Amino acid sequence: MVEHRSPAIADLPLPSSRPASRLPRRAVVGWILFDPACQPYFTLITTFIFAPYFASAVAPTPAEGQSLWGFATGAAGLVIAVFSPILGAVADASGRRKPWIAVFGLMLMTGSALLWFAVPGDTARIPLVLAAFAIGTIGVEFATVFNNAIMPDLVPPERLGRLSGTGWAAGYFGGLVSLALMLGFFSTAPDTGLTLIGLPPALGLDAATREGDRFSGPLTAVWFAVLVLPMFLFVPDRKKGLPLREAVRKGLTEIRGLVPKLRTRPALARFLLANMIYADGLVALFAFGGIYAAGTFGWGSIEIGIFGILLTLTGTAGALAGGWLDDAFGPRLVILGALLGLLFACIGLLSVDRTSILFGLVPTTPGTGLYGTVPEKVYVGLGLLIGAVAGPLQAASRTLLVRLAPPENIGECFGLFALSGKITSFAAPTSVAIVTALTQSQRAGVAVLVAFFGMGVVLIAGLRAPLRQDGGRAKDGPHTASQTRRE
Repeated sequence: MVEHRSPAIADLPLPSSRPASRLPRRAVVGWILFDPACQPYFTLITTFIFAPYFASAVAPTPAEGQSLWGFATGAAGLVIAVFSPILGAVADASGRRKPWIAVFGLMLMTGSALLWFAVPGDTARIPLVLAAFAIGTIGVEFATVFNNAIMPDLVPPERLGRLSGTGWAAGYFGGLVSLALMLGFFSTAPDTGLTLIGLPPALGLDAATREGDRFSGPLTAVWFAVLVLPMFLFVPDRKKGLPLREAVRKGLTEIRGLVPKLRTRPALARFLLANMIYADGLVALFAFGGIYAAGTFGWGSIEIGIFGILLTLTGTAGALAGGWLDDAFGPRLVILGALLGLLFACIGLLSVDRTSILFGLVPTTPGTGLYGTVPEKVYVGLGLLIGAVAGPLQAASRTLLVRLAPPENIGECFGLFALSGKITSFAAPTSVAIVTALTQSQRAGVAVLVAFFGMGVVLIAGLRAPLRQDGGRAKDGPHTASQTRRE
C-alpha cells in the first residue's frame, strides 16, 4: 500500500464480507445480546461488587488486595495476549466461530461460579479466587474475539458504527440491570446486613459471611448462559472450513505472515499500537476504580453499587451517542475525544482524597449522607465522565478495526486487535500492583495510568490515511462509494 498523508482514516472503505442475502433482524438482535450477556462479568466482578469486596473483606488490607488483584489481572492479560491472534487465525481457517464462543463461554461461567468460595478473611482461598477470576477473564475476552469477528457479516458497512454502538449500549444496560438486582436483593451493607432497599439478602443468603456479594459470581454465570442463547440460535455461522489440525497449522502460518503485512499497512499498525496502550489503561482503570474508592473513602458495596448504576447510565447514553457520532464523523475523532476525556478524568480522580480536592490545595469539611463530602461528589462526577466516554471509545475502536482490516483476514485482525488490547494488559495492572505494593499507596499505584492515556492521545492524533485514488484529500467523515484504498 502506498501511504499518503492526510488528516484521518475514518473514510477508508469497509470490508465487504457480509452475506449477499439480507439477514433477519433476529440475527442482528442475537449478536447484540452477546454484549449484555458478558457485561455483568465486568460490571459485577471486575469493577463494582466483587473486586472491592475482595480487596476490603478477603485480602488482609485494601492495598494488598489491590496488588493481588492487579497481578491476577496481569496474568490473565498475558495469556490473552499470547493466544488471541492465534485463535483468531484458526477461526478464519476453520470457518466456524460459535463453537469457540461456546468453549470460552463455559470458561467464563466456570470462573465466575467459583468466586462464590471467596469467604471473608479466609486468606487460604485467595489463590483459588484469583485463579477463578483469571479463568473467567480469559474466557470472556476470547469469546469476545470470535463474536467481534462475526460483526462484518451482519449489516452493511455504513451501519457498522451504529451496530457496534448499539451493542455497547445494550451491554451497559445489561450491566445496569444486573447491578440493580445485586444492590436491591443480594449485596448488603457490612454494618447493617441489609440490601439497598432495606431487605435481608434474597434466597436465604447469609449477610454475615457476605454471601450476597459473593453471589455476584454465580449470578454472572447464569446471566451469560441465558442471554447468549439467541446468538447461538439465530446468528448464522460461516461454513466449516479446514479440520482443526489443518486450521491450526494454516493459522500459525498466516500469523507469521500477517505481522510483516503491517509494514504495508502503517495506519493499521499505528492504530493497533495505540489500542495496545489506551486499552491497557482502560482495563486497569475499571479494574481498580471501585477498589480505589473503597480504600480512599471507605465505600462499601452499596455506595460503590449506586456509583456503578450512575456510571452505567451515562455509559449507555454515551455508547448510543458514540455510535451515531462514529457514522457521522468517523471513529478516529470519537476515539480521540474519548481519550482526552479519560485523561482529564484520571488526573481528576487522583487529585481527590478523603479530606481535600485538587491535590490538597482545597481542603474540605466532613459531610453526612450518601456521597456527603465534596471529594466524594467530585469522584462521582468524574466517574460519570468516564462512563460517558468509555463506551464510545471501545465501540469506535471495534469499528475502526473493521475499516482497516483486510476482509480475508478479519478474524486474524480481531485476534491482533485483542492482542493489541491485551499484550500489555498485564503491564498496566501489574505496574499499578507493583507501585502500590512498594509505596503502600493506592493513589501512587493508579497514577501510572495517566501515561497510558497520554500516549494513546498522541498516537491517535497523529494517525494518517491514504489519499483517495482520485487524488482528493480524505476528510474525517463518513465513507462514500468513491473512496477506495490504494494497495
